[in-house]
This record gives sequence, structure tokens and C-alpha cells, in this order.
Amino acid sequence: MKKMEGGVPVTAPKSPGFADLPQSLAAPSLAPPGAPTRLVGLPPVVSGRTVVLILGSFPGAASLKAQQYYGHPQNHFWRILQSLWPQHPLPPVGPQHYAQRCAWLLERRLGVWDVYASCEREGSLDTSIRRAVVNDFAQLLRECPALRAIAHNGGESFKHSAAVRQQWAGVHADAQVQSALLPSTSPANASWSFERKQTAWAQLMAAHGLL
Repeated sequence: MKKMEGGVPVTAPKSPGFADLPQSLAAPSLAPPGAPTRLVGLPPVVSGRTVVLILGSFPGAASLKAQQYYGHPQNHFWRILQSLWPQHPLPPVGPQHYAQRCAWLLERRLGVWDVYASCEREGSLDTSIRRAVVNDFAQLLRECPALRAIAHNGGESFKHSAAVRQQWAGVHADAQVQSALLPSTSPANASWSFERKQTAWAQLMAAHGLL
């Protein structure tokens, strides 16, 4: 694990976070001919100072191709975060700046991961996810002693909120952690305007002293 200024942990530019945490529970086995392709998610981006862990469902096709969280240009994730901390300019889009973006996120005491370690899926919609394997959160939660909220980015992630909280209780039995459902930042969530999403996200961040 490499160190940047301020002790922010990152690994290679495309995989910031804790290098020893698994991208999935196990490497996918070779599928027989004609079987659906099994997709493997991204490693977590967290630090020991993470207060709010943002959990998506599984990276979309654009994010997997770029090996970056929320890589679709129409996803509101990065735009919402920048709007919440306008005094701290977000590094620009581009593969050469992704590690800096993740360091920026960690400096705001946020973390990001997904509920699913791997799955089968055609396209990018959550409704197309099949045969999903849920991430093992126990090891990651040991690295986050300051965690106070798990923010589920959309309903598919929130389906697993009880299981994630149970793993948290097994690691930090004496700590309180909130599970929150946030409106999905996905462009598929067109029923929520950017302003409504921003308000909901701002309320959670403010409740945990990040704004």
C-alpha cells in the first residue's frame, strides 16, 4: 500500500484503497463455452478516517471498462460530491486523475465500495443482475474504526443493509452505525432531479459532521 501526502492510502492509480482487500471473494472460474460472462467488481476505496461508506450495487459497464467508480459521464455521483464541497475543487475527469479523485474523496472522510463482488449481467441496469455474490465486509470494516454511516446508493444496494449492519456489529459491537438509503445517482434514476438528489445527500453528510 502506497502513501500519499497526509497519509491517504492508495494503491495503483486504477485501484485506490487497501491493496490487501479482495476485489471479490474468489477469482471467477473459467466459464464453460456459451455460459454468461461473470463480471468482477472494483476494490474498495477507504481509509482509517472514513466516516461515511457509500455502497453502490455493482459498477456499470462504463465503470468496469474504465476501472473507475461511477465512470458513466451522466452519473451524478462525482457532480453531487463536488457541489457539497465547492471550496475543494475536484480533480478533473480522466484516467490520469482518477487516483487524485479518490484521494479527494478520502480527504472528505468518505469511502466507496459496492455490495456485490461479482455477478452476471447484460448491460448496466440493476434489474439485469443475476447470480450475484455479496462482498465480505468484515475485513473492510476492521479498517474503518471511525465509520458511522453506511450510505446505500440506491435500492438494490439497500436490499442488503441488514446483512452489512450485522457484519459491522460482529466487528465493532460497541459502535453505532447508521444505514441510510440515498437516491441513486445513476442516470436511470430519472424521476429524481439533480437538486433533489443533492439535498438528500447533503442531509446525510451534514448529519455526520462532514459539511
